[in-house]
Amino acid sequence: MTRFALTVEYDGRPFMGWQRQSHGPSVQQAIEVAIARIVREDAAVHAAGRTDAGVHARGMRAHVDIARAITPFRLMEGLNALLRPAPVAILDCVVVPDDWHARFSCTARHYEYRIANRRAPLTFDNGLAWRVPADLDADAMAAGAARLVGRHDFTTFRSAHCQADSPLRTLDRLDVVREGDTIRMFASARSFLHHQVRSMVGCLALVGQGKWTPDDMTAALEARDRAALGLNAPPDGLFFLRADYP
Repeated sequence: MTRFALTVEYDGRPFMGWQRQSHGPSVQQAIEVAIARIVREDAAVHAAGRTDAGVHARGMRAHVDIARAITPFRLMEGLNALLRPAPVAILDCVVVPDDWHARFSCTARHYEYRIANRRAPLTFDNGLAWRVPADLDADAMAAGAARLVGRHDFTTFRSAHCQADSPLRTLDRLDVVREGDTIRMFASARSFLHHQVRSMVGCLALVGQGKWTPDDMTAALEARDRAALGLNAPPDGLFFLRADYP
Protein backbone atom coordinates (compact mmCIF):
# COMPACT_ATOMS: atom_id res chain seq x y z
CA MET A 1 0.00 0.00 0.00
CA THR A 2 1.41 3.38 -1.02
CA ARG A 3 0.24 6.74 0.29
CA PHE A 4 0.14 9.55 -2.26
CA ALA A 5 -0.19 13.25 -1.42
CA LEU A 6 -2.11 15.31 -3.98
CA THR A 7 -2.21 19.05 -4.53
CA VAL A 8 -5.61 19.89 -5.96
CA GLU A 9 -6.94 23.01 -7.68
CA TYR A 10 -10.65 23.41 -8.33
CA ASP A 11 -13.43 25.79 -9.19
CA GLY A 12 -16.11 25.16 -6.59
CA ARG A 13 -19.07 26.48 -8.56
CA PRO A 14 -20.34 23.12 -9.95
CA PHE A 15 -19.89 21.27 -6.65
CA MET A 16 -21.71 20.87 -3.35
CA GLY A 17 -18.33 21.21 -1.67
CA TRP A 18 -15.30 19.01 -1.14
CA GLN A 19 -16.98 16.20 0.80
CA ARG A 20 -19.16 13.53 -0.77
CA GLN A 21 -22.85 14.42 -0.65
CA SER A 22 -25.97 12.41 -1.32
CA HIS A 23 -27.69 15.36 -3.01
CA GLY A 24 -25.11 16.53 -5.54
CA PRO A 25 -21.59 16.30 -7.00
CA SER A 26 -18.50 16.86 -4.86
CA VAL A 27 -14.79 17.28 -5.54
CA GLN A 28 -13.95 14.27 -3.38
CA GLN A 29 -16.34 12.07 -5.36
CA ALA A 30 -14.95 13.23 -8.70
CA ILE A 31 -11.39 12.34 -7.67
CA GLU A 32 -12.34 9.01 -6.07
CA VAL A 33 -14.28 7.91 -9.15
CA ALA A 34 -11.28 8.77 -11.34
CA ILE A 35 -8.91 6.85 -9.06
CA ALA A 36 -11.15 3.79 -9.18
CA ARG A 37 -11.07 3.85 -12.99
CA ILE A 38 -7.27 4.04 -13.02
CA VAL A 39 -6.31 1.45 -10.37
CA ARG A 40 -9.49 -0.67 -10.31
CA GLU A 41 -9.89 -0.29 -6.55
CA ASP A 42 -11.97 1.88 -4.24
CA ALA A 43 -9.87 4.38 -2.34
CA ALA A 44 -10.92 7.19 0.01
CA VAL A 45 -9.37 10.62 -0.52
CA HIS A 46 -8.77 12.68 2.64
CA ALA A 47 -8.29 16.47 2.40
CA ALA A 48 -6.76 19.16 4.56
CA GLY A 49 -10.10 20.96 4.65
CA ARG A 50 -13.74 20.48 3.73
CA THR A 51 -14.72 23.46 1.61
CA ASP A 52 -18.40 24.37 1.26
CA ALA A 53 -20.48 24.53 -1.90
CA GLY A 54 -19.15 27.23 -4.21
CA VAL A 55 -15.79 27.59 -2.42
CA HIS A 56 -12.66 27.22 -4.53
CA ALA A 57 -9.13 25.92 -3.99
CA ARG A 58 -5.77 26.77 -5.49
CA GLY A 59 -3.72 24.31 -3.45
CA MET A 60 -5.85 21.88 -1.45
CA ARG A 61 -3.75 19.02 -0.08
CA ALA A 62 -5.17 15.52 0.07
CA HIS A 63 -3.94 11.96 0.40
CA VAL A 64 -5.01 8.55 -0.82
CA ASP A 65 -3.75 4.99 -0.17
CA ILE A 66 -3.43 2.76 -3.25
CA ALA A 67 -2.49 -0.92 -3.30
CA ARG A 68 -1.71 -1.19 -7.00
CA ALA A 69 1.81 -0.28 -8.12
CA ILE A 70 1.72 3.07 -9.93
CA THR A 71 4.09 6.03 -10.17
CA PRO A 72 3.05 9.47 -8.89
CA PHE A 73 3.43 10.93 -12.39
CA ARG A 74 1.23 8.28 -13.99
CA LEU A 75 -1.41 8.71 -11.28
CA MET A 76 -1.42 12.48 -11.71
CA GLU A 77 -1.61 12.29 -15.50
CA GLY A 78 -4.37 9.71 -15.36
CA LEU A 79 -6.42 11.75 -12.90
CA ASN A 80 -6.12 14.92 -14.95
CA ALA A 81 -7.21 13.07 -18.08
CA LEU A 82 -10.25 11.49 -16.42
CA LEU A 83 -11.33 14.53 -14.44
CA ARG A 84 -11.96 16.55 -17.59
CA PRO A 85 -14.19 18.46 -18.22
CA ALA A 86 -14.81 19.03 -14.50
CA PRO A 87 -12.89 22.11 -13.26
CA VAL A 88 -10.54 20.03 -11.10
CA ALA A 89 -6.79 19.66 -11.65
CA ILE A 90 -4.10 17.70 -9.83
CA LEU A 91 -1.12 20.06 -9.67
CA ASP A 92 1.27 17.68 -7.90
CA CYS A 93 1.44 14.09 -6.71
CA VAL A 94 4.15 12.62 -4.48
CA VAL A 95 4.67 9.56 -2.30
CA VAL A 96 4.57 10.34 1.43
CA PRO A 97 5.16 8.27 4.61
CA ASP A 98 2.31 6.11 5.86
CA ASP A 99 1.83 8.33 8.90
CA TRP A 100 1.46 11.54 6.86
CA HIS A 101 -2.14 12.72 6.97
CA ALA A 102 -3.52 15.58 4.87
CA ARG A 103 -5.78 16.73 7.71
CA PHE A 104 -4.13 15.72 10.97
CA SER A 105 -0.51 16.46 9.96
CA CYS A 106 -1.44 19.97 8.81
CA THR A 107 0.04 22.80 10.91
CA ALA A 108 -1.61 25.78 9.15
CA ARG A 109 -4.31 26.53 6.62
CA HIS A 110 -4.42 29.65 4.47
CA TYR A 111 -7.45 31.23 2.80
CA GLU A 112 -8.05 34.22 0.56
CA TYR A 113 -11.35 36.04 0.14
CA ARG A 114 -11.93 38.43 -2.77
CA ILE A 115 -14.40 41.29 -2.86
CA ALA A 116 -15.08 43.10 -6.13
CA ASN A 117 -15.86 46.60 -4.89
CA ARG A 118 -17.62 47.98 -7.95
CA ARG A 119 -21.10 48.87 -9.17
CA ALA A 120 -20.79 47.12 -12.52
CA PRO A 121 -21.84 43.45 -12.70
CA LEU A 122 -19.12 40.82 -12.78
CA THR A 123 -18.31 39.13 -16.07
CA PHE A 124 -15.04 37.16 -15.92
CA ASP A 125 -15.09 36.96 -12.12
CA ASN A 126 -18.74 36.06 -11.68
CA GLY A 127 -18.78 33.35 -9.01
CA LEU A 128 -15.11 34.00 -8.19
CA ALA A 129 -15.62 37.16 -6.11
CA TRP A 130 -18.29 38.81 -4.00
CA ARG A 131 -19.50 42.01 -5.65
CA VAL A 132 -20.15 44.80 -3.15
CA PRO A 133 -21.36 47.96 -4.95
CA ALA A 134 -21.08 50.31 -1.94
CA ASP A 135 -17.71 51.99 -1.40
CA LEU A 136 -15.58 50.09 1.12
CA ASP A 137 -12.98 51.65 3.40
CA ALA A 138 -10.19 49.07 3.36
CA ASP A 139 -8.30 50.83 6.17
CA ALA A 140 -11.31 50.59 8.47
CA MET A 141 -11.70 46.94 7.51
CA ALA A 142 -8.06 46.30 8.38
CA ALA A 143 -8.58 47.94 11.77
CA GLY A 144 -11.60 45.72 12.37
CA ALA A 145 -9.70 42.62 11.26
CA ALA A 146 -6.96 43.32 13.78
CA ARG A 147 -9.52 42.91 16.58
CA LEU A 148 -9.95 39.25 15.65
CA VAL A 149 -6.30 38.18 15.46
CA GLY A 150 -5.18 35.97 18.34
CA ARG A 151 -6.77 33.19 20.37
CA HIS A 152 -10.47 33.73 20.97
CA ASP A 153 -13.82 32.06 21.37
CA PHE A 154 -15.21 32.46 17.82
CA THR A 155 -18.75 31.26 18.58
CA THR A 156 -20.24 34.36 16.92
CA PHE A 157 -18.38 33.57 13.70
CA ARG A 158 -19.24 29.87 13.73
CA SER A 159 -21.99 28.15 11.77
CA ALA A 160 -24.85 26.74 13.80
CA HIS A 161 -24.05 23.43 12.09
CA CYS A 162 -20.33 23.48 13.01
CA GLN A 163 -19.24 20.10 14.43
CA ALA A 164 -16.00 21.25 16.07
CA ASP A 165 -15.64 20.29 19.73
CA SER A 166 -14.52 23.77 20.77
CA PRO A 167 -15.10 27.31 19.44
CA LEU A 168 -11.61 28.32 20.57
CA ARG A 169 -9.27 29.06 17.68
CA THR A 170 -6.03 30.98 17.20
CA LEU A 171 -6.25 33.30 14.21
CA ASP A 172 -2.66 33.99 13.14
CA ARG A 173 -3.41 36.40 10.31
CA LEU A 174 -6.31 38.43 8.91
CA ASP A 175 -4.98 40.99 6.44
CA VAL A 176 -6.96 43.35 4.23
CA VAL A 177 -5.38 44.63 0.99
CA ARG A 178 -6.95 46.86 -1.66
CA GLU A 179 -5.79 46.49 -5.27
CA GLY A 180 -7.81 48.84 -7.45
CA ASP A 181 -11.44 47.81 -7.15
CA THR A 182 -10.51 44.45 -5.60
CA ILE A 183 -10.22 43.93 -1.86
CA ARG A 184 -8.31 40.81 -0.90
CA MET A 185 -8.40 39.33 2.60
CA PHE A 186 -5.93 36.70 3.76
CA ALA A 187 -6.66 34.49 6.77
CA SER A 188 -4.28 31.98 8.35
CA ALA A 189 -4.74 29.60 11.28
CA ARG A 190 -3.99 26.05 12.27
CA SER A 191 -7.68 25.32 11.80
CA PHE A 192 -10.93 27.20 11.21
CA LEU A 193 -14.51 26.73 12.35
CA HIS A 194 -17.26 26.08 9.83
CA HIS A 195 -18.10 29.40 8.08
CA GLN A 196 -15.56 31.28 10.21
CA VAL A 197 -13.79 33.02 7.33
CA ARG A 198 -17.02 33.93 5.53
CA SER A 199 -18.55 35.26 8.76
CA MET A 200 -15.51 37.40 9.54
CA VAL A 201 -15.49 38.78 5.98
CA GLY A 202 -19.20 39.59 6.09
CA CYS A 203 -18.81 41.65 9.24
CA LEU A 204 -15.70 43.37 7.90
CA ALA A 205 -17.74 44.43 4.86
CA LEU A 206 -20.13 46.14 7.28
CA VAL A 207 -17.16 47.97 8.80
CA GLY A 208 -16.00 48.97 5.33
CA GLN A 209 -19.42 50.47 4.57
CA GLY A 210 -19.48 52.41 7.83
CA LYS A 211 -22.41 50.40 9.20
CA TRP A 212 -20.14 48.90 11.88
CA THR A 213 -17.01 50.18 13.59
CA PRO A 214 -13.97 48.16 14.69
CA ASP A 215 -15.46 48.33 18.19
CA ASP A 216 -18.52 46.51 16.85
CA MET A 217 -16.23 43.72 15.68
CA THR A 218 -14.89 43.41 19.20
CA ALA A 219 -18.40 43.45 20.64
CA ALA A 220 -19.53 40.72 18.25
CA LEU A 221 -16.53 38.59 19.15
CA GLU A 222 -17.06 39.05 22.87
CA ALA A 223 -20.78 38.26 22.59
CA ARG A 224 -19.95 34.62 21.81
CA ASP A 225 -23.38 34.36 20.22
CA ARG A 226 -24.19 33.59 16.58
CA ALA A 227 -27.13 35.99 16.88
CA ALA A 228 -24.58 38.82 17.18
CA LEU A 229 -23.23 38.12 13.68
CA GLY A 230 -23.86 40.97 11.28
CA LEU A 231 -23.47 39.19 7.94
CA ASN A 232 -22.20 35.91 6.51
CA ALA A 233 -20.42 36.52 3.20
CA PRO A 234 -21.29 34.27 0.23
CA PRO A 235 -18.94 31.45 -0.79
CA ASP A 236 -18.11 32.97 -4.19
CA GLY A 237 -14.94 34.83 -3.23
CA LEU A 238 -13.40 32.23 -0.91
CA PHE A 239 -10.30 30.29 -1.97
CA PHE A 240 -8.36 27.65 -0.04
CA LEU A 241 -4.81 28.72 -0.88
CA ARG A 242 -2.54 26.14 0.73
CA ALA A 243 -1.84 23.93 3.73
CA ASP A 244 1.43 23.81 5.66
CA TYR A 245 3.12 20.70 7.03
CA PRO A 246 6.22 20.06 9.16
